[in-house]
Amino acid sequence: MMTATVIEPAELEQIAAATLDYYQQRAESFRDGTRDHDVSQNIDSLLRHISGAAPFTILDFGCGPGRDLQTFTRLGHRAIGLEGAAALAAMAHADSGCEVWQQGFLRLELPAGYFDGVFANASLFHVPTQELPRILGQLRAALKPGGVLFSSNPRGQNEGGWNGGRYGVYHDLQAWRRYLAAAGFVELEHYYRPAGLPRERQPWLASVWRKTP
Repeated sequence: MMTATVIEPAELEQIAAATLDYYQQRAESFRDGTRDHDVSQNIDSLLRHISGAAPFTILDFGCGPGRDLQTFTRLGHRAIGLEGAAALAAMAHADSGCEVWQQGFLRLELPAGYFDGVFANASLFHVPTQELPRILGQLRAALKPGGVLFSSNPRGQNEGGWNGGRYGVYHDLQAWRRYLAAAGFVELEHYYRPAGLPRERQPWLASVWRKTP
């Protein structure tokens, strides 16, 4: 697992604010650029691991402009978005009709035992490493017993830093497994994306986890 210098609270606030501002200033172009991304493999991977009878209550963690909220709704589920950038949160609500909570990842206020699943598609990598155990713990607490967490992150060698105005941390599978296990999850599956390409051309690590008792 990577070791890193402790980030002080003021710098954490700056990281969060700058990353959110990046998306706030580019909300329209971000919606246009991601509108047609096919993440059906990821959505299917979350839903098929959730136990019990549908419809499910799903938290779309970092929902952006709401593309996946619309998909979950079309599939008959109750989806709630969580998004820190005000412009994206407004788009998500307007385009999907779903409830959207405007919250930054480092300042979560989530109900306990509420969600059947959490869909964290291209979002958790924005959490600085030292804060990740706390955030994963909060997501676990928000899940019902046996609830399922899906995550997809750009992978790397456990390095963190700035990339074009956004802060991110790029974990490998081994480190990600350690964080999730320590937070009280058991792995259900993992895979690399896009499907059907050589590993060196699959920058995304997707994984599915169940909340342990």
